[in-house]
Amino acid sequence: MSIQKKIKLKIATQEKLVAEKEIDKITIPTESGVITILPDHIPLITTLAPGVLEITKEKGKITEMVVSGGFLELHANQLTVLADTAERAEEINLERAEKARKRAVEAKQSERKSMDENQFAMMLSQLDKQSARVKLAKKFRSRGSRRMR
Repeated sequence: MSIQKKIKLKIATQEKLVAEKEIDKITIPTESGVITILPDHIPLITTLAPGVLEITKEKGKITEMVVSGGFLELHANQLTVLADTAERAEEINLERAEKARKRAVEAKQSERKSMDENQFAMMLSQLDKQSARVKLAKKFRSRGSRRMR
């Protein structure tokens, strides 16, 4: 019987350690696109993009989380994610996330002409973050309602 290799994952924000566990794989949004990391992946340092990351543990159990940016470093099956923000699906208040997304869309439409490049990029990042939060919260809610049937 062979022992399956694992990735030692640590996810942290400035406020707290969000997760520390051994996992089978992770799918994560980066500035270069969405990537999946498996054990024995080549060393990697890259920036995170706002979006949903998917952590797969033993027996295919999946945990999803929204990150809003940051960095990741992978070396010798040790993955450290330093995220600007990180929220589990069950932590997201859908109504507040939808309101925040709506505000970001309105800001994009109304204030574009008065923004410089940096302000516009930050506003787009905020829109991406809020869109990811809404998407994950809706997915979490729909799974919960299916379980109740």
